[in-house]
Amino acid sequence: MKTEWLGWLSSLILIATLFAQVKKQWAEQTSKGISKWLFFGQILAGAGFIAYSALVHNWVFCFTNSVLLLINLVGLAVLIKHRGWRKVFTAD
Repeated sequence: MKTEWLGWLSSLILIATLFAQVKKQWAEQTSKGISKWLFFGQILAGAGFIAYSALVHNWVFCFTNSVLLLINLVGLAVLIKHRGWRKVFTAD
């Protein structure tokens, strides 16, 4: 239980980092240089990690991956806003 603080601290750092990136995208009104595959991969991996974390009862990672999933969904929405639905969901 004493080591759990390291997980929570790391969780907060990771969440803050990704949140800052999406906030920057939004504020600068551009997603230039950001791959759509970043968000697609993060969303799929996040969903898997949430399921895994819940199954093994690791609440630090369950919380972290849930928040990251939400941030990545917002990031994808910002990307769609900047590039348009058709460009994001068609093959490169």
